[in-house]
Amino acid sequence: MTSGQAVATGPLLPSRSRALVNPLVLIPARMQATRLPGKPLALIAGEPMIVQVWRRAVEAGIGAVAVATDAPEVAEAVTRAGGHAVLTRADHPSGSDRIAEAAGLIDPHGRHDVVVNVQGDFPTIAPASIAAVTGPLADPAVDIATLAFAITLEEERTHPDIVKAIGTEIGPNRLRALYFTRATAPWGEGPLFHHVGLYAYRRQALARFIALPPSPLERRERLEQLRALEAGMRIDIALIEDQPFGVDNPHGLARARRLLEAQA
Repeated sequence: MTSGQAVATGPLLPSRSRALVNPLVLIPARMQATRLPGKPLALIAGEPMIVQVWRRAVEAGIGAVAVATDAPEVAEAVTRAGGHAVLTRADHPSGSDRIAEAAGLIDPHGRHDVVVNVQGDFPTIAPASIAAVTGPLADPAVDIATLAFAITLEEERTHPDIVKAIGTEIGPNRLRALYFTRATAPWGEGPLFHHVGLYAYRRQALARFIALPPSPLERRERLEQLRALEAGMRIDIALIEDQPFGVDNPHGLARARRLLEAQA
């Protein structure tokens, strides 16, 4: 298997919901994570993490699902579980770039008008939360949709690793994003929202986004989504009750193991 080639490594499930959009759900995964090398293959409740995430994405039932990776061993793990994977280049600077390449390999004619980026280190995310991210795209003015939930732990309000989503309410459980920050914001009474790094892009919006250079606020906050806001792209936020967390260190891995093993 070589990078840049689509690899038929399992069934690519058809979309079940085409009333508004026809999503392609892609899960980027790479083996060279700085804080937890090899984490896509870390076992959780008897299966590799990437397989756990793939299962959650399939259970969401919103469209075809595939893993986008530069590692043949990750593709093989997905294959053994009955999934579909595509090998991409190893030099992508972000998951957004990786899924853009994968979407072009899997769907070069643009049959899927939306690409959903499910992080490969979210093994505990609820399928309903993955499904919720496409909701804001019912509004044709929205370029990108993402998720957030209300912060309930005091230490998360000030922790710089917890990204806060700031938006104006435009409907039930729906915000129009104004900013994302590692600071404690907005100031004053009221809820703070923990951003979940899961996105649904209109196909054209994804192409535009990856073509843009890193923006000043993106570099300052180290938050990729600020590039889109600085370029005038509209991001809407669906609020969820689930509180998923990414696994990026041994502590997070142990926590995910406890949660999923308790559900097994």
